[in-house]
Amino acid sequence: MGLVKNIAIGLVIALLLLQFMQPARVSQKLPTKGDFLQSSSMPDDAKKVFKAACYDCHSMNTDYPWYAYVQPVGWLLGRHIDHGREELNLSYFDTLTARRQVSKLKNMANQIKDESMPIDSYALIHKAARLSEAERRLLVKELFAAADKKMQDGN
Repeated sequence: MGLVKNIAIGLVIALLLLQFMQPARVSQKLPTKGDFLQSSSMPDDAKKVFKAACYDCHSMNTDYPWYAYVQPVGWLLGRHIDHGREELNLSYFDTLTARRQVSKLKNMANQIKDESMPIDSYALIHKAARLSEAERRLLVKELFAAADKKMQDGN
């Protein structure tokens, strides 16, 4: 029994010490100059749904939940957000070339349409990211419309 108790105490101490090793968290509450939603002509209802479903992982405007401050969960969450921003950072969307923007818009629409975004683990914890069929159709329609407009404008 003494060995099990020592191992348990050691694990508790290790977990407590991990709490002092916090990852960097980047979150800007104000939109950047190249922010997608600032330049988008989407209607406000679509913007609201899009922001709730996409911005925590795909922008610099992340709202970190309480569990992001508990290690090792915070590290895993930080890696997940970093990966999301590497794939698509909506805070700097307007800095992409027009061709790249069109590609990203179509990709976003297709991933929302086939329900691969937002990912299940995010939607499970964030109720606002659980898209109804109507919300999915709205976002897909608006994203494809934005891609078509971008192609027509030739920007």
